[in-house]
Amino acid sequence: MSVAPGVTTYGELEVIGFLQNDVAEGTGLLIDTRLPEWYEKGSIPGAVNLPFSTLESNNPFRDEILRALGANDSSGAWDFANVFTLTLFCNGPWCEQTTRAVAALLQVGYPHEKLNFYRGGMQNWLLLGLTTTNSAG
Repeated sequence: MSVAPGVTTYGELEVIGFLQNDVAEGTGLLIDTRLPEWYEKGSIPGAVNLPFSTLESNNPFRDEILRALGANDSSGAWDFANVFTLTLFCNGPWCEQTTRAVAALLQVGYPHEKLNFYRGGMQNWLLLGLTTTNSAG
């Protein structure tokens, strides 16, 4: 049920509320942590594709991604005071991609209170017949 201590687990209603409030206000991002080929087949409307592997420390572009999320490293250490609140998801409860993404974010110092985990992922979203987008056209 929990991806990491201090990270809130969301259900569908919380995801919809997050989209209506945080994302609409520009303070939050809904992150689809799946690989691009899965994202292109369909995702939750409003989601941004940020594959789990791009957040791992061996990605040479990871620091640029952290800056895009609002982190600042001008003092030689990461400052996460102005980062987006993130709600992350992948394929469903059996999928480990969001677990890996959250672990990578926490490891670099992203505040746990700025992270939410939609455990149901695309599996539950589709099972419930909720709207999806298809970026492939």
